[in-house]
Amino acid sequence: MPVNATLATYSDWTYGAAVAIYFFAAVLYLCEAAFARPEKAKERELVAAGGTQADGTWTPGRVTKPERSRAERLGRMGLALNVLGAVLHFASLVLRGFATERAPWGNMYEYGSLLTLAGVVTWLVLARKFPVRRLGGFVLVPIVILMFLGGTVLYADAAPVTPPLQSYWLVVHVSVISISSGVLLVPGVASVLYLLKSSGRARFRKLPDADVLDRLAYRSTVFAFPLFTIGIICGAIWAESAWGRFWGWDPKETVAFVSWVVYAGYLHARATAGWRGRPAAWINSFAFALTVFNLFFINLVTTGLHSYAGVS
Repeated sequence: MPVNATLATYSDWTYGAAVAIYFFAAVLYLCEAAFARPEKAKERELVAAGGTQADGTWTPGRVTKPERSRAERLGRMGLALNVLGAVLHFASLVLRGFATERAPWGNMYEYGSLLTLAGVVTWLVLARKFPVRRLGGFVLVPIVILMFLGGTVLYADAAPVTPPLQSYWLVVHVSVISISSGVLLVPGVASVLYLLKSSGRARFRKLPDADVLDRLAYRSTVFAFPLFTIGIICGAIWAESAWGRFWGWDPKETVAFVSWVVYAGYLHARATAGWRGRPAAWINSFAFALTVFNLFFINLVTTGLHSYAGVS
């Protein structure tokens, strides 16, 4: 089928703009983390004391809002840019889909774009529920690196997918695996930061409380793990249809299964009193490392049925 070159070009432009905006948002987030004080900022004015008037009525004191520090303003600017970047990022995927008239995750460039978008959206949702905005730089830096590599080294022109991928399972399996992997990026970063925070070193005192990082990692993993499981099951069904077997111990299948086992171990450890805290965080960090290893080394270096060494 023909490719709409105009829409494909717009897709590339919005992708590049999203990377640039994420970069500046990450800088603002990191500035907030660097300049923020560990303790709460003092209020500009004290609350005026109430008192009894001449007529016997009680006048309550005037409550003032805390003054926004420079670091907080930088963080809010970073969050605004983060949202703008996510909108452009989503637009790039939609435009690529319309340009090729297929699901826009048929190669490593598109797969990585969907994965990183899932990570960004997950971060924005969690940033509204937890006081962790200053961690945005730690989340966006790996996303910017992944997107930069995707837009340069792994970039592929908009084109129809190869015949083996022309299946409705491309829409189901690849999208679910990509989204769940992107969501798992956030708890992976949170667990690494939890290990740093719980080390007790003074240089990490500005990080959010270890309990907040632990809950953030656990809740996002609880959400992503069922998706990851569904993605593996859908992949097995697609493999039986395409290759005549549900499981063949292909390198990507094997590492994905090992990652699944480790994530299951993390959730079990997190639910067990004796394994909470640092032991559980170490398990989740290891699972995150396996996910990154599967994304790059298995896809781009090894030879297998899932190999994308040709970057196509």
